[in-house]
Formats: sequence, structure tokens, C-alpha cells
Amino acid sequence: MKETREKKYSNFESNLKLKTQILKLLKEKNAVLLAHYYQIPEIQDIADYIGDSLGLAQNAEKTNADIIVFAGVNFMAETAKILNPKTKVILPDLEAGCSLADSCPVEDFRKFKKKYPDHIVISYINCSAAIKTMSDVICTSGNAVQIVESFPKEQKIIFAPDKNLGGYINMVTERNMKLWNGKCDVHDILTTEAIINLKIENPDAKLIAHPECKAPVLELADFVGSTTAMLKYTIKDNAEKYIVATETGILHQMRKDSPKKEFIIVPTDETCSCNDCTYMKMNTMEKLYLCLKNEQPEIVLSYEVIEKAKKPILRMLEISKKLNLIK
Repeated sequence: MKETREKKYSNFESNLKLKTQILKLLKEKNAVLLAHYYQIPEIQDIADYIGDSLGLAQNAEKTNADIIVFAGVNFMAETAKILNPKTKVILPDLEAGCSLADSCPVEDFRKFKKKYPDHIVISYINCSAAIKTMSDVICTSGNAVQIVESFPKEQKIIFAPDKNLGGYINMVTERNMKLWNGKCDVHDILTTEAIINLKIENPDAKLIAHPECKAPVLELADFVGSTTAMLKYTIKDNAEKYIVATETGILHQMRKDSPKKEFIIVPTDETCSCNDCTYMKMNTMEKLYLCLKNEQPEIVLSYEVIEKAKKPILRMLEISKKLNLIK
């Protein structure tokens, strides 16, 4: 027990020193730290902005910082570089990828797209820069339904890469979009069995779920929405307990914003109460410090990719502004 206490204190002391050094470097280098909700709490707590994909994209576009430090995964840092190409964008761990982005290989998608030449392509932002260059408009989980509905009902659409999000949009909008067969491992693994067991154990709890979950899970939910939407819902809603069907990282902000409420993450199996994205959790305080100190690894994209990928992202932001989804 004594050894455990000493280890915890040592980790706390180490993180405190790293926090001081990171904040100092951010100021000295005129750098901005953008972090996703799925990052570890220590990184969330020192970020200049914390949010989901839509908010992060908006902040990446408008920042005047000399350096964008992106505490997230590779495709998010790529999006920041696309929207702000003259700014240096660095990522604590270049290996921090995304199972959903990986599920949509470029050449395979190119062949899929050729089957439907009369369809436009709406791609979820959780895709590679290469897939973005093949898209007509990008969406996030926070604006996906509204982006799709901004097009006439008769417009034929390919939706990529998340089949679960695409299926949810089809249901809500009564569309028949052609869906690419991709998925997010973190959300797709969640089962109705695990959720039903939690609901039996916690009959007073509301289930909130991310639309990347499977349809049977979403059918059980009291609320379905993006990470930010779920967070806002738990702040305004009057329930005192929530079962949360998404990545574990969001619990940190939920508990900070609603300290008197209880949040239970849906487990991935019988032995684990966590549902962590291994890629998101690759970013650590140590890596963040070294990244800032050395200004590496840097996200580098060709001019051609940036120009092609920027168009559908800007179209998303323009539509979102028109619909008052962002200010």
C-alpha cells in the first residue's frame, strides 16, 4: 500500500513538472494546444481548447498561433494543417491513427465511388486527407444530419466511412444513402447485452450514445448525439445518473461539469470497465512536452492534397454557419 501511494505521488509530481514546462513552452513559442475529449485528463486540463471534431476544426481554422499542437489523432492534425496550411502543425505521436479512417483504403474507396457516378460524396471527418480529396462535403457527428438534409431528397449520396453513423442518418432523414462499410472499433464493439445489464443494475440511469454505435444500441438510447452534444445534454438534463456509450475520455469533462451526477461507461467486455481508444491514449504528457520542445513530429501535406481536401471541409463550415451550427 505504501509503495502504491509513493508511486501515485511520484506520477503526480512528474505530471506537475511537465505541466509547468509545457505551459511555458506554449507561451514562448506562441503555440496553441487543441485537444479532443478522448485525451487523458492531464492533457485536457491544460488545453487552450478542448472539443470534438467540429469545434477543433473551427478553432484550427481561425487561430493566429505560430504552432498548432494537436492532442488527438492523425486525421485531426491533418485537418488542422489543411485549414491552416501556413501554420506548423505538430502531433505528440505520429502513430496515433484511427480504426475508422483505416477502414477506408483509398484505392478501394475509389472503386466504390466509380460504381455510383451520379452520387455526391459526403465523408465523415474521421477519414484520411486522401479520402477528403475525393469528397464533395465533409461532416462531423455534430452536424452530419443537418449537412445531409441541406441537400434535396432526390440527391443521390455516398456516405463514408462510418456505416453506423450513415445508417443512423438514413433512419433520421429517411434517406437511402450508399454506405461505405467502415466502423470505429471503440463504438462498434459496444453491445446491447452490456447495456441491458447496466440498465437492469441502474434503472434510474439514462442511456446516452454516440451515433457511431450500432443501430440496436442507438435504439435503446434516451439520447443520441455527438460528444459535445452528449456533454451538453448531461449538463442541462435533470437526471442524476447516466450510462455512457462512447469513449472513456469524455467522462472527465462530464464529471467536471456535473460533479454531483454519476456517469457509468459501457464496458467492452466482462472484465474491463473501460472503453479506451488506444490511439487517442498514445498521447502522453511526456510526448506532448518533447513534441513542443523539438517541434516534431510535424504534419506535412502536399499543396495539391491541401487544396483538394480544403474545399469539402470549407463547404461543411459554410453550411454549418448558414444553419447556425457554429458561430
